[in-house]
Amino acid sequence: MVLIPGGIFQMGIDAADIPRFQKIFAIENAKLFQDELPRHTVTVADFYLDKHLVTNAQFQNFLQAKPYWRPKQFSPDFDNSNFVQHWPDPDQPNAKPDHPAVNVNWYVAAAFCAWAGARLPTEAEWEFAARGGKDNVLFPWGDGPPDQSRANFADNVGTTTPVEAYSPNAFGLYDMAGNVWQFLADDWTKYPDHAVTGMPQHVSQEELEKYAIHPNAARKVIRGGSYSGAPINLWVEYRDSHPANGSRNFVGFRCARSTSAKTPSQ
Repeated sequence: MVLIPGGIFQMGIDAADIPRFQKIFAIENAKLFQDELPRHTVTVADFYLDKHLVTNAQFQNFLQAKPYWRPKQFSPDFDNSNFVQHWPDPDQPNAKPDHPAVNVNWYVAAAFCAWAGARLPTEAEWEFAARGGKDNVLFPWGDGPPDQSRANFADNVGTTTPVEAYSPNAFGLYDMAGNVWQFLADDWTKYPDHAVTGMPQHVSQEELEKYAIHPNAARKVIRGGSYSGAPINLWVEYRDSHPANGSRNFVGFRCARSTSAKTPSQ
């Protein structure tokens, strides 16, 4: 994990900014930018974040340690029947070990992080980290336009790539744009119109497993874009949502940990 020093930053955009972003991304429909409104002040405490997406090899270790999270044990409330469908057997993943774990629903992503002594990052933490300590930056690497040397997007590769295939941002974080979308802790909601603290609520493994008995059907925030995503999806401000039970081959995750949390003991 990488230590991300906390701070205060401006999250979201003002309505007056929309024409400028329409021009930058060559998008005529202004409604596409409504989810990024309004601009508001967010305070983020110090936290740790995985330097790369959780890999197939790491996820395989989790399934071996926690067999009750394996395939064919979920009701439709938990999964859309795509869970690790690209693996013929949970003990023999039919994917490269250094590629991101995909076809994973939000519940199992949260369980993996809890097992690892961590949690999913909040949306505020994720964006703060993606910026690499820079204000008003368009992409994790800066303001230069996306191209095939910077990220896996727009089918320039057509599938996932190893999690450290592209250069990291200033915080040393890989794939904060492209490769696969990333599940975050937050339910999908509109931005607040006032200053907030982007602090997470700690969820223990016991609480998570109890919670999973009664799944929350809310859509969850995803960030970062994917290997088939458009350039705008790589924008550090861009928000999207995904069903919590939506295991898909273009959505993965990484874990975060509060600085006050204990290190994993497994």
